[in-house]
Amino acid sequence: MKKSLPQLRPFLVSLFALTLAACGGGEPPQEMPPPIVSTIVVETRPVHLEDELPGRVSALRTAEIRPQVGGIVLRRLFEQGAEVQAGQPLFQINPAPFKAEVDSAASALKRAIAAMERAKLQVDRLKPLVDADAVSQQLFDDALSQYNQSSADVAQAKAALARRQLDLDFATIRSPIAGRIGEELVTEGALVGQSDANPMARVQQIDQVYVDVRQPASMLEAIRKSAGQSASSDGGKDGNVKILDAQGNPYPVSGHILFSGINVDAGTGDVVIRIRVNNPERHLLPGTFVRAKVPQGGDIQGLLVPQQAVSRSSTGQARIWVVGQDGKAGVKNVELGKLVERQYLVRNGLVAGERVIVEGQDRLQPGMPVSAQPWALAADGKTVAP
Repeated sequence: MKKSLPQLRPFLVSLFALTLAACGGGEPPQEMPPPIVSTIVVETRPVHLEDELPGRVSALRTAEIRPQVGGIVLRRLFEQGAEVQAGQPLFQINPAPFKAEVDSAASALKRAIAAMERAKLQVDRLKPLVDADAVSQQLFDDALSQYNQSSADVAQAKAALARRQLDLDFATIRSPIAGRIGEELVTEGALVGQSDANPMARVQQIDQVYVDVRQPASMLEAIRKSAGQSASSDGGKDGNVKILDAQGNPYPVSGHILFSGINVDAGTGDVVIRIRVNNPERHLLPGTFVRAKVPQGGDIQGLLVPQQAVSRSSTGQARIWVVGQDGKAGVKNVELGKLVERQYLVRNGLVAGERVIVEGQDRLQPGMPVSAQPWALAADGKTVAP
């Protein structure tokens, strides 16, 4: 008798199960473990806001070395690129013509003094005679006038001698300031004069330098506030501006913002802020392009997340992955502020106490269970194992 379909159903199910067991080796399918992610718990903490602005270094003082008398340059008296002191001789112009003029002026002074002494003796002789009415008053007045004129000639000769002596001194060209001198711009044997267009050398004082940066005028008040807070907290001894090189590495120097003489550019609305930087080791050289970290107001309370924790949607919306209380991943749209020490300031969309996924979010889907482990950052910026 043939079996009906309902009677064959248990037999067919058993046969299908045996076939599957034979194909799969008898092992049941295994579930994939949840992905491992690195997380941090965000907390509200003080955040110091700074703007990183490009700037150029200029010397505190620059002196162009120029001759005050004309002549032939005999010697250069300095090493190019060396540090010089104020008053240090730099060039020697041939002094022979000026020495001759000094000798001539000295001789003229001696003649004037001799004439004055002779006129003085004449006045002294005539004085008792005019009192005794032995000579006329007119004769005495003429002698006295001659004496006064000879005294004036002596004064004029002294002034001429002093002027010639100055020319002789100017033949030795000295540095007006202390600083670092550059290359010589004239050589021995060159003829120089007061009307020359180019200087003989340049001296720059660089133990302190200026760094000029541009900033929107709207930020000026916040910068003033930061500078005032820094001065009140440290007594104005330490600078509150950090100077970085082209690679972002800080120089071992600090600077103060100078607010005198600030003008707003009518075309751009920017202000040029001058920063004075102590530069005792001469790390900063005039003309160098640097970056300055300028404070923007006082510290605020905020949430910071590592830069790699932030991703972007196709529309450019900033997003952060978080781990919920149920251990599942979720994504949040956030509003970001400034980048502070490789961390973003989160202005909106995140609350303190949430666990933010820093690494491993590239393979996640919303609602997926995850295995969270702590995340840490070493001092060199590399991730360290928990």
